[in-house]
Amino acid sequence: DKLKDLLELLPEHDLPEDLKSKHCKRCVVVGSGGILHGSELGHLLNQFDIVIRLNDAPVQGYTDHVGNKTTIRMTYPEGAPHSEHEYPASLFVAVLFKSVDFNWLQAMIKNETL
Repeated sequence: DKLKDLLELLPEHDLPEDLKSKHCKRCVVVGSGGILHGSELGHLLNQFDIVIRLNDAPVQGYTDHVGNKTTIRMTYPEGAPHSEHEYPASLFVAVLFKSVDFNWLQAMIKNETL
């Protein structure tokens, strides 16, 4: 019931035009476990059409290893950006998993303090 109520509160949006027009011929998902550190694969990762990054792992300072291109950033609400400048030029996707995540979404929708 809580999810249904929250979905009714959400405004209807579509994907941003620049993302909607992309054809995902080559996509990559980059995790945050640190396995790429020292790999110097950043230039290769930047060549993918769509780069999906998980969690809030830093890019700045590690671009030689993880690249600097981010199309979609997916995290739990704890990793949500504090400003629109935190994950520039990317779509932020909140992954709701725990009941507290739904409380967070409700607070964001209603502009409430959590």
